[in-house]
Amino acid sequence: MTGRAERQAQATAKLQAACDKFNAAHQVGAAVSVELDGGEIRETITVSEAQVLSGHTAVIWLDGIRGCYDLDRVTALKAAKA
Repeated sequence: MTGRAERQAQATAKLQAACDKFNAAHQVGAAVSVELDGGEIRETITVSEAQVLSGHTAVIWLDGIRGCYDLDRVTALKAAKA
């Protein structure tokens, strides 16, 4: 592997590890907050597992929000105790 290809593979592996960690801790339908593009914080739920988009960004799709969001902008909310 060339230096550039190796760095890209390492970066993609790091992103996949972040997705795997999020997915292991939170099922689809998990309550989260997300920082929208305008800086607003919105509470919603996940409608997909986290995944690496085109090899460059860890993303997740959210209910009521068009498109996917960078996983770095998503925070899982603690479930309310019964």
